Amino acid sequence: MAQGDRIEIENAWSRTAMQGRTGVVYLTIVDRGAADRLTGVSSPVADKAELHQSFSEGGVSKMRPVEALTLEQGKPVVLAPNGSHIMLVGLKRPLNQGDAFPVTLTFAHAGQVTVQVAVQRPGAAMPMHMHGDGMSPAKP
Repeated sequence: MAQGDRIEIENAWSRTAMQGRTGVVYLTIVDRGAADRLTGVSSPVADKAELHQSFSEGGVSKMRPVEALTLEQGKPVVLAPNGSHIMLVGLKRPLNQGDAFPVTLTFAHAGQVTVQVAVQRPGAAMPMHMHGDGMSPAKP
């Protein structure tokens, strides 16, 4: 878990991915202060990191970038498969199972918080302990 003055980042994980390809990061954000917005992401393992949201349109799964995610005090925001997530574009190195790498999240009011992301096996799903009551999907 990483923690800023009022932001907590929990359960940061990724799946394995090859160098030069695209990776993805999932995590949970808890805002313990006033409402805030996640406005940017970065990681030294990729050329570019972006906030994305998956959605279904006409029965077809799609994905689009989002400018920011809204945080409400005390309401966890879950970035998870088939929902909001962080895309790592142009991986500079492979993401191997058992590795960890940093991701920095930038918030409009809370500033920057860096978290270590654990790389899971290919095809990994959200671990059961990450599901829970009160966890809401991320809001753009």
